[in-house]
Amino acid sequence: MRLTVIVPATNRPETLPRCLAAIAHASPTADQVIVVEDASIRHPGLARNAGARQAVGDILVFVDSDVTVHPDAFLRIREAFDADPNLVGLFGSYDDAPAAPGIVSVFRNLLHHHVHQNGAGLASTFWAGLGAVRRHAFESCGGFVEHPIEDIELGMRLSQAGARILLDPTVQGTHLKDWSLYNMVRTDLFVRGIPWVGLLLKYRGSASMSTLNLGWRHRLSALASVALLVAVPLRNAWIALGALALLVALNFPFYRLLVRRQGLPRAVAGVALHILHHLVSVTAVILGVMAYYLRRWKTRARRPVI
Repeated sequence: MRLTVIVPATNRPETLPRCLAAIAHASPTADQVIVVEDASIRHPGLARNAGARQAVGDILVFVDSDVTVHPDAFLRIREAFDADPNLVGLFGSYDDAPAAPGIVSVFRNLLHHHVHQNGAGLASTFWAGLGAVRRHAFESCGGFVEHPIEDIELGMRLSQAGARILLDPTVQGTHLKDWSLYNMVRTDLFVRGIPWVGLLLKYRGSASMSTLNLGWRHRLSALASVALLVAVPLRNAWIALGALALLVALNFPFYRLLVRRQGLPRAVAGVALHILHHLVSVTAVILGVMAYYLRRWKTRARRPVI
């Protein structure tokens, strides 16, 4: 079984040499590595499609240019596809040692790691940061489309068609991205949150509402964050303490990870960022539902009356 690794790098990122060095040092190595650097391609999904058209491998492995794969990543991907002929897609996880040292960067990357580590198993989504798909299935469905979260959209489309997709948290890479607070909020709200809500409504017959950061713990944590926000202007210490206690109880393993990787003072800042993350998620749900039904209303309004 041949593996083709595809790296979209149309913005010439500084992290690309480290990404390619990790790919080269993986064992066994990939059969083909394609780096898409054409600056005229403005969308990462279309860059990945361009790379896929040059692929000779049976399995397409997508790796973001700011990710350094672990040495055994490709071995684990090969073994998974060899072991399961019905497996169509597979994606992994960031590790727990993000490269950027800032509080926001460590929090954001560890949150992704924690969610994926606890979401192992069948999935109705996909992640192109470090994910693989059978080439024939990728070509049959038309590849990625221009969408803010094109990898999730691809996963939901494949899942709706009956494809078997697996989250394997042992397939890991280190994230090199340096997050700012502004970029985190902007990404969680506009790049991922609102578009994700739209996809969940579009594919609600097949997309799971309980996987990754859509599970019951995340939903209760969001409610606790809202209660905490409401308690502050009301000056109600009991509501605030209760909401904070619930938040800690629901997310204790993640907060313990923050303490282990950053120390207690920075972990406290991480809890505050986690509350902000949940509040942004709630806002994304509200705006996402409004945007989805507004688009549907506009589409129906444009239809000619016969």
